[in-house]
Amino acid sequence: MATSVVEDALANSPDDHGKFIPAKLGRWSPITVISALSTCVPLLVLIGILTILFKKAYPAIKYNGGGFLIGRNWRPGNFYANPVTTNGVQHPLLASYGALPLIIGTLESSVIALIFAIPLSVGAAVIVAKKLHPRLRGFVGAFLELLAGIPSVVFGLWGALTLGPLLSRDIYPVIASHAPNIFILKYFRGSTGAGEGLLTSSLILGIMIIPIIASTTRDLIAQVPRLAEEGAFALGMTEWEVTRKVTFPWISAGVIGATVLGFARALGETMAVAMVSGVVLGSYPTNIYGTFTTIAATIVSQLDSALTDATGLAVETLAEAALILMLITLLANVGARLLVRRVASTSLPIGRGV
Repeated sequence: MATSVVEDALANSPDDHGKFIPAKLGRWSPITVISALSTCVPLLVLIGILTILFKKAYPAIKYNGGGFLIGRNWRPGNFYANPVTTNGVQHPLLASYGALPLIIGTLESSVIALIFAIPLSVGAAVIVAKKLHPRLRGFVGAFLELLAGIPSVVFGLWGALTLGPLLSRDIYPVIASHAPNIFILKYFRGSTGAGEGLLTSSLILGIMIIPIIASTTRDLIAQVPRLAEEGAFALGMTEWEVTRKVTFPWISAGVIGATVLGFARALGETMAVAMVSGVVLGSYPTNIYGTFTTIAATIVSQLDSALTDATGLAVETLAEAALILMLITLLANVGARLLVRRVASTSLPIGRGV
């Protein structure tokens, strides 16, 4: 008994450097095992989704080949004719698929949404965190969180019935008639359509991701040490200079992370874009008001007809498009992590120039 007590004491005694060395556990506790398994769940789910998508999309990958990424035609073929076999894959006669317009439409709408949402989100977060009365701050914060919970189909219906027609009637013609015919601005010229199209969809997406970026940025601003800001004020900086040289460098890594969350939401948004974009396959918008489609909107709009393909190629092609969308999202997240790591390692805690 005494020997056991002495061994336990030695096992839990400090080492030569004064660090406490706990006794080794003979067995893992149940809570440790559950925590370890729970940690593996997200990775297993991700691997499972990628595996299932690849398995389902493999026949389409064999049939479409590399041309799927650079082609623009989207022709399911003749479902009523006898099926044809190519490269060991059975498919409808004259079936041809190209996803380039879908990929470009997905990236274009998401990037435009970020250009619209980031300034508004960061500006709103600064105002809410620094200027509003505490009671009003809580009300506005609750409103932002409520906005994030509105279903996307509601945004899509609002965009299709109200916002789109309003913009095409009163706003877009003014912009199109005054935009200069130079560089990027020339894409704001031309026919404005009936309200469905790239710009309207991007604005809807921007409104949808504003709460994600603004709420996160507001919380980050609240965590900036007060002493750093007071020190900057003591050095004679204006409020704008304190915000630019102290607050923004401190929260930059977190804002990038919040932006990526919003970008991922925009990439995968389905119903709102499907209701406002026009879902035009196989073509690119001639200007920023033109109709287009995205990968997610194409999947939801084409799935019903794809199920009537007896060969299964149409559904397998949609699975291939979903796989591409998932890879784009993963690449965006990996790139954001690298950028966050670089920004976090170069930002000073009290801002550059202080």
